[in-house]
This record gives sequence, C-alpha cells and structure tokens, in this order.
Amino acid sequence: MQLMRLGAPGAERPAVRVDDRSYVDLRDVIDDFDASFFARREEVLAVAAERKAAGQIVEFGDVRVGAPIPRPHQIICVGLNYRDHAAETGQAVPDEPILFTKSPNSLIGPYDDVHRPRGSTKLDWEVELGLVIGTRCRYLESREEAAASIAGYVVVNDVSERAFQAERGGQWMKGKSAETFNPAGPWLVTTDEVPDVSGLAMWLDVNGTRRQAGSTKTMIFDPFTIVHYISQFLVLEPGDLINTGTPPGVGMGYKPPIWLQPGDVMELGVEGLGSQRQRVVEAP
Repeated sequence: MQLMRLGAPGAERPAVRVDDRSYVDLRDVIDDFDASFFARREEVLAVAAERKAAGQIVEFGDVRVGAPIPRPHQIICVGLNYRDHAAETGQAVPDEPILFTKSPNSLIGPYDDVHRPRGSTKLDWEVELGLVIGTRCRYLESREEAAASIAGYVVVNDVSERAFQAERGGQWMKGKSAETFNPAGPWLVTTDEVPDVSGLAMWLDVNGTRRQAGSTKTMIFDPFTIVHYISQFLVLEPGDLINTGTPPGVGMGYKPPIWLQPGDVMELGVEGLGSQRQRVVEAP
C-alpha cells in the first residue's frame, strides 16, 4: 500500500492512497504512522483494504501532502553509496558503508519549499531511496532479518550545503541538517509492492533540466546490507528513516559546480515510489 499523511504541518492525518484523486482516511483507526502503527501494522492495513474495497474513499481536493512518516527518532544517511557518484566526487569507493546522521527536524513534505540557509553559498540536491524501519533492530544476524525489518520505501531529497559540509570542520552533519533539508514522500510504499528494490530508476531535474539519472542497481551496499550493518552499531526504532545514497549528477560534480539559488525548482522521483517538487526560497 501507499501510506500518506495529509494536512497542515503539525496536523497531518494518516491515509492510504487509492489513486491520484482519492484516499482512504484512517484517522479513526490510528493517530499517525508512528511506533503504535507499526506495532499494529497488519491490522490497520487490513482495515484500509476493506474500506478501499467497499468504496469508502475521500477526494484529495487541495489538501497538503506531508511527509509520509512523522518526525523519526533518527535519520541515518549512507555516503558515497553509488560507484559513479564516488567517482564524480573524486573519492574512493568505500570498503564499508559511510554513515552520518541528519537532524530529524529537517523532515518536510514532498512539495514544501526548501530554505537556503543563512550564509549558504553551495546548496545542492540529492535524489535518494529512503528506507523506513518497521521493527526495532539490534544486532541483526542476517540480510534476511534486515529485509524483514523494513516497512517500506520512500523518495527523499538529501538536500546538502557543501560549504557547511566540507569547509566548516569536516562534519557532514553540518551540511545536511538545516531545516527543510529532507523532503520525503509523497507516500511510503510498503515492501510487498516493491518486489525488487535493486533496479529502480531515479531522476532529478532542476528548472526542467535533467541533472541526475541513475538506478539503485549501481548501489555499492544494497538496502538489506545497510540495515544489517547499521544494526551492529546502534538500535533502529520503528519509523526511523535511512537515506541510502545518491547517483551521479549532484551540483558539486559539474564543472564548474552548479549551486541552487532562490527561485530554482527541483523535481525528482524514484520508479514506483512517486515524485516530488520543491522550490528554493531564502530562509526567513
């Protein structure tokens, strides 16, 4: 299924997408797609299926689409996870996943504005496949256990400020965690609807020009390996988000580099997971 959260920021309601025009409302079943939902996931999704079959659906209208999960316990990112992206940055292919964190309050909806931070000079884009954890994970013993712990997949834009990231003490978190730096959605697609996550096409346009075009098939570490690996170092909680890396075509990879400016529009998507659109504005 395709899980969505609809409504104003901070007041989103849980829903399941039916098609481009309608959805099933789940407000009377669960409060949100949070830890309590993941504990009752099969029960709740069964109710959604029954309502969909019975035609108990609502028209979208002009409602805002929020991120498909509320603020997670943590956002963990994997750096340089595509061979061709590592090459464009001039860095070696890593022997183990490179991990860094991103502030959970950077999460926004798929069509919300992205703020250029105060002092920003090198604002960049990154289309990525996101994983949402469905069960508590610690010391997983196999890739199979890791696969079973994933609730679904989502499109994310790992917005980055490269000067903050590379020129301010070498801490990637600084360049990744500004407000609005993690658009997610439009929906969370449950794993049963993505039988093969290893060959999904990915793309990103800036002002109508294609900048990124890639596929998850060029990942160095696949999603199941990533979750298994992370679980050896920390505990993953239901609803946690993992950004799995980006294919080539980021702004800093061009010669000369291309940086986002206020007024620019990013459009991006992952095959089978939907698409996003964000406008860049100055941070208030």
